[in-house]
Amino acid sequence: MTLLRRGLYALVILVALAYAGAIAYMYFNQRALQYSPAGEIIPLSATTLTDAEEVKIPSGNASVTAWYKAPPPGRPVIIFYKGNTGSFTEEHQRYEQFVADGFGFAAFDYRGFPTSPGEISQDNMLEDSLAVFDWVAAKGAPIMIWGRSIGTGPATYVAANRDAEALLLETPYLSAVTVAADRYPILPVGLVMMDKFPSNEWIRDVSEPLLIAHGTADATIGVSNGERLYALAPNPSELWIVPDADHSDLWAAGIWGQAKPFFEKALIP
Repeated sequence: MTLLRRGLYALVILVALAYAGAIAYMYFNQRALQYSPAGEIIPLSATTLTDAEEVKIPSGNASVTAWYKAPPPGRPVIIFYKGNTGSFTEEHQRYEQFVADGFGFAAFDYRGFPTSPGEISQDNMLEDSLAVFDWVAAKGAPIMIWGRSIGTGPATYVAANRDAEALLLETPYLSAVTVAADRYPILPVGLVMMDKFPSNEWIRDVSEPLLIAHGTADATIGVSNGERLYALAPNPSELWIVPDADHSDLWAAGIWGQAKPFFEKALIP
């Protein structure tokens, strides 16, 4: 019995050490797990956006790189808040479609992503997101906010703190903690995460009409996140759920066909 008891104690200690090691690994490597900033930079000259310009927008003690195309008179600008991988430039087909249909646009890399030097953090991403909004707002055109994936958090935060015409969230999360808890259910992610992006709190202060789009086969951010976030919104307008669509499928699935009339409706007094 003594040998058995010692064996059990040793096993408990090993399990405890392994658990503590997993927590420590997550804590010290959490941003590497949360963000994948490396990616190709597509030059503006390689797109059909001949009237767009590349600009540097001041943000705190740094700046972010953005593409901007002014809208035709009386038309709105779509500010696009990108996801957690690569550069915003890789999404140029979206911006080309926006412009073809009479919208202006602004899109950018948060600090730490390919075209914008700096450190990735929630605070920096939120500061960058507000800075871009304020820079665009100073030009006077109506603004539509579009957030994708991790960018839905900054987009929601901006909509809660600024006045836009509408908010579109593509594959959003209830919070980053919710997603991490789904992925690592045995770890105390709420205690160790630094970048929590509590959209479930920010959404309560969003007065803009809201469209949420999600796919039922989303393996990155489960569709229940979008459904639950929509239920918390003060001014929900449309919940577009696409059967069998995964996390990166919604553009091909026709999200622009939902977004364009939603934005046009938001312009009506």
